[in-house]
Amino acid sequence: MSRLVVIVAPGSRGDVQPCVALGRGLADGGDRVRVLAASCFRPLVEAHHLGFAPLSADPGALLGSAAGQAWTGGSRLTFLARLREVLRPLLDQLLADVHAGAAGADLVLAPSLGFLGAHLSAHLGVPHAELHYQPSVPTRAFPHPLLPRAARLGPWGRQLSFAAVDALTWQVLRPEVDRWRAGTLGLPPAGARGPRRRSTVLCGFSDAVVPRPPDWPDRVHVTGYWFLDTARPRPDPRLRDFLAAGPPPVYVGFGSMQPADAERTFAVVRTALRRAGLRGVLSDGEDCDDLLVVGDVPHEWLFPRTAAVVHHGGAGTTAAGLRAGVPALVCPVFSDQPYWGERVSRLSAGPKPLPLADLDVDVLTARLQELTGNPLFRRGAQYVGARLRAEDGVARACSVLR
Repeated sequence: MSRLVVIVAPGSRGDVQPCVALGRGLADGGDRVRVLAASCFRPLVEAHHLGFAPLSADPGALLGSAAGQAWTGGSRLTFLARLREVLRPLLDQLLADVHAGAAGADLVLAPSLGFLGAHLSAHLGVPHAELHYQPSVPTRAFPHPLLPRAARLGPWGRQLSFAAVDALTWQVLRPEVDRWRAGTLGLPPAGARGPRRRSTVLCGFSDAVVPRPPDWPDRVHVTGYWFLDTARPRPDPRLRDFLAAGPPPVYVGFGSMQPADAERTFAVVRTALRRAGLRGVLSDGEDCDDLLVVGDVPHEWLFPRTAAVVHHGGAGTTAAGLRAGVPALVCPVFSDQPYWGERVSRLSAGPKPLPLADLDVDVLTARLQELTGNPLFRRGAQYVGARLRAEDGVARACSVLR
């Protein structure tokens, strides 16, 4: 009998879509797959013929709330410290949803946040694997993406930065999670350090973007990205005609990180594009002769048809831009987004990141001119893109889990 693989996928589309790709690969190999995600992602999951169970937390509503705006507007340490404040009203129900959705699992795949996979594994008596969308396993080679300043502390300081992030995150979530363990899972408290972590780790990124450190243990697998290639889309005729009417445009969109003052932000974007002499495809704002506003267009279809992309630096959007082989300007907001912006820059696939909060017409105009006018960035992006297109991260991840 085929095994039931449960994939816990809290978060935005950038977190859920790779899980759907991985689930589809496992299902093609004979597994039954159930994805746990916010209800808004049910159509995406079921369109790929996977089972679905809802999680109460809606990432869009969460990020758009007052607490969410304060959460995303601070430093990377503030991001961790305010995690409890943001999640507390939802956490008990979210944990109940996770427990219900994992019923009958033979294998649990979950991100490292709160060590949910480890708790479910102990409760169900089944194996689990961690899903990492950014490097989160201790290494002396570089610091944790959320603590970049630890780089100056030397090899051991860099390694300890990972333990520091894990410890802080666990202490923030520990009261509710330990209550869940005792009241629902029938497990003892996990203790001050949390569960012991010796499980398989699947890193859903490429060593063409993050080279695998030599001190990572064998249980850590850098598989390559888990891309979900949708059926050939039928683009809006307006978009098709716009692309055909002139040189490739620059795409500008910030995904789930829509700024609080989106009207002002996209007014800056429109002005900067015009000053730079560029056409644009935007995720928000108003149409005009040289600018087109589009809805939900698959990145894997649109990005290769652009001259460059400007985005928030989510792991999924960063991967899509690099795979397309086009230069990118990352405008990060919080969490690991500054890290991905730095990676794009270090790969010579785009200029230095420009935080979204610092966006103004003069600075953005200069960055757009640099982004589209420097041939180094196009060569760097094309080199990385060719490597990513040659990989099959889903197949490699599935082979690890067989």
